[in-house]
Amino acid sequence: MRTRSLFVLSAVAVATLTLAGCTAGTDTPVEPQPEPVDLCAIAAPSGAVSDAVAVTGPVGSPASVTLAAPLTISSTERTVVVEGEGEPIDGASLVDYAMTVFDAATGQQVRVQGYDATSALAVPAATVGQFLGCATVGSRLVVAVPETDQDAASVWVLDVLGAQPGRATGAEQEPVEGMPEVSLDENGVPTVTVPGGEPPTETEVAVLKKGDGPAVAPGDTVMLHYAGVRWSNGVVFDSSWAAGSPTAVVTTDLIAGYREALEGQTVGSQVLVVIPPTDAYGEGEINDEDLTGETLVFVVDILATSPAA
Repeated sequence: MRTRSLFVLSAVAVATLTLAGCTAGTDTPVEPQPEPVDLCAIAAPSGAVSDAVAVTGPVGSPASVTLAAPLTISSTERTVVVEGEGEPIDGASLVDYAMTVFDAATGQQVRVQGYDATSALAVPAATVGQFLGCATVGSRLVVAVPETDQDAASVWVLDVLGAQPGRATGAEQEPVEGMPEVSLDENGVPTVTVPGGEPPTETEVAVLKKGDGPAVAPGDTVMLHYAGVRWSNGVVFDSSWAAGSPTAVVTTDLIAGYREALEGQTVGSQVLVVIPPTDAYGEGEINDEDLTGETLVFVVDILATSPAA
């Protein structure tokens, strides 16, 4: 049987397309970050199926269930079985969760994931809002998930293990002379001012905020917000802030300068990096169609990291 994971790393592929081979012709002004998703509004309702599932075991450990298999699940249902004592999650945050999944036809356990915190990656709460809603940290939920063309019907027991801000929260650092200037709006969205003169010929990295989380290691999957700017004209060519959600990348899939900017940095940090063509997309005549010959400036919020499998 195939069962769905709450977080599918298709986001990695999207981000890698941008950072390992940027989308051509996407120069746009900085756009304001969309309003955070209202998780309470998009949460699935409770129903007869989810209400009837009996769950045992402590929150934070794999669950056991008693259910009247086979279950008929016609639509997604969600029931909070343990109300956590933490703060509610919101659409701008990242969430740590764990899940135990059961086959709706047999009641057999088919998947356990996320209880080992060292291997879990916090994900944007908005991507799992239908299932978690605005539950409080420490909550346990039962979610009844109907069959699709790809997956059998299943029952998920979800534990909300933690939540964190979806922006860098590290200590402010002194600016580095000669680097681009970065200002942030009230939502943490950066505006980059490129200095006059010739760009550097080697990759240069400055830490704007120093986080106190774990360090990013080679091959880690990193959840981040980023904005990329052309040195030649100061125009933003890509931004996860404009897209409305952070994204995930694998460091070893990135262009050399971007990888240098991430590896060794700590979660909670905001990093500014200037990448010459030799560490980006190669030398050549600068044009509007792609990033050949262009020196790139990135501002990156490092939000979470997970070791390579």
